[in-house]
Amino acid sequence: MALVQTPLTLFAALDSWQWDWSTTIVVTVLGVGYLRGNANAARAGTAVSSSRVCSFLGVGLGMWVLATMSFVGVYADTLFWVRALQVVLLLLVVPFGLALGKPVTVLREGGSPARRQRVDAVLASKAARVATHPAATSIAMLATPWLLYLTPWYRGALENESADMLTRLILVVVGFGYFYSRVQTDPVPHRYSQGLSLLITVAETLGDGVLGVVIWLGPAIAADYYSGLGRTWGPSPVTDQTIGAGILWILADVLGLPFLFVLMRAFRADESRSAAHIDDELDAEPPNTDAANPVDAQPVTSALWWENDPQLQERFRRNR
Repeated sequence: MALVQTPLTLFAALDSWQWDWSTTIVVTVLGVGYLRGNANAARAGTAVSSSRVCSFLGVGLGMWVLATMSFVGVYADTLFWVRALQVVLLLLVVPFGLALGKPVTVLREGGSPARRQRVDAVLASKAARVATHPAATSIAMLATPWLLYLTPWYRGALENESADMLTRLILVVVGFGYFYSRVQTDPVPHRYSQGLSLLITVAETLGDGVLGVVIWLGPAIAADYYSGLGRTWGPSPVTDQTIGAGILWILADVLGLPFLFVLMRAFRADESRSAAHIDDELDAEPPNTDAANPVDAQPVTSALWWENDPQLQERFRRNR
């Protein structure tokens, strides 16, 4: 990858754009397919809301374009912290917006009955249940950035354009699988408690923090690559990596707050449904006939306690 000669300033950030054909193809296919599917679903009265469409197109696909074609994509191979920002956007923000758009619902409702059957068959499969299990998606979400930064994968993505494109796609796929199975606004192979999702989120926050500390205090990553660029402007390599560690740690947690808000809303909804189900079961129980008909109930004796004791009763009779 060639060094970007222009220093990164506010004006340069606003003015720097590049064409990325792989992103263009993927975003166009997903956007057109989503809009056509939702239009077909609208004719059947099952379209998703406009807010869902905005989440998919604006947050999901829109941020995907910004992460690859704006200054983030232009400077991603030159500055460590810009690459870290790109990773956060593609792993967290883009998949979250796609998941909120309910793409599986659009795919299912916007197709023929045969397609709906195929989608239902895939969701009912054992492979789908294993792939969307909270343990599987959480491990993939935690392990991906660790593997990216602490293995030769990172250096390969910097130097090879094909590896870079594949890396960006993997980040989005891993993130979407995570948010799809956790938000659960779409049909899922198995619906898990949102209380479990909240606990997993706390553990993942700690994992992100540890990675940030490791990158901050650890050795330089791809040091020979960055030194070989001959960059004479911007932060030093050490400061550059420190800023990137802060982005992976602090910014990732800040951008995760909307997801936490969605989980809390879903958790309250689950609790309300559980309470309503319990109330319905209690209302369906038959009344206590013994309490409602005191005549049929066992008579209540008013004798003293010792008169109800069998041995004392026998002695009392013999003495009378």
